[in-house]
Amino acid sequence: MQTQRPTTLGVIPARLASTRLPRKVLRNIAGRPMLAWVYEAARACPQLDSLIIATDSQEIAEVCQANHWPVQLTSSDLASGTDRVHAVSQLIDADIYVNIQGDEPLLKPEHLTALLRPFANTAVEVSTLKVACTQVNIHNPNAVKVVTAADGRALYFSRSTIPYNRDGGPAQYWKHIGLYAYKKAALQRFPTLPHSTLEHTERLEQLRFLENNITVYVEPTDHDTIGVDTEEDLKLVESILLNQPR
Repeated sequence: MQTQRPTTLGVIPARLASTRLPRKVLRNIAGRPMLAWVYEAARACPQLDSLIIATDSQEIAEVCQANHWPVQLTSSDLASGTDRVHAVSQLIDADIYVNIQGDEPLLKPEHLTALLRPFANTAVEVSTLKVACTQVNIHNPNAVKVVTAADGRALYFSRSTIPYNRDGGPAQYWKHIGLYAYKKAALQRFPTLPHSTLEHTERLEQLRFLENNITVYVEPTDHDTIGVDTEEDLKLVESILLNQPR
């Protein structure tokens, strides 16, 4: 008897109230809103059964409706992207939910294919991505680093440079890419878990899973991204998108 493939819903959390770069998901990049680049890349991933934008902004909702992008209004009180994905999960049923950050305009369908690969192992509850860390990002606190066990389980995420290279020899550093996929049961648990000390210290919500003994599997990818947080990021991403083949 053939096992039915799990249903997979992609959710793009999008808000206007970003502090470092206000209104960033609607900022123009190479002639299109940032959100358009993210949505179109995610829509091209064949592993997603459906895709929706989750926002607390009526303005973003109107942009989505004008472009015929599925959208769900959610509460403005939600603290994180994971909380917004959880809110959608209360309204739309799926087996796996994919958290696709709205400020990742260099997203590729291949990122989401890699993100979903660990779920071939039925024991996996949460997955995320890593990419080889460039030299410039090894000591950059805005580039989150991750170390993993041999089987891909995340051991720790940090804004610090991990591992610490005591003797100065060759070392491998991995940058974390902030895309996540969750089985529904793990996603339902997230808002019920106590906010962890490490989560508050590092300002990294994924540490809540680790501190509460929920394993996160980290899949490697060859494709780096640039999460847009500043005007400089915006200009850099635009130059990359303008120079890539259409």
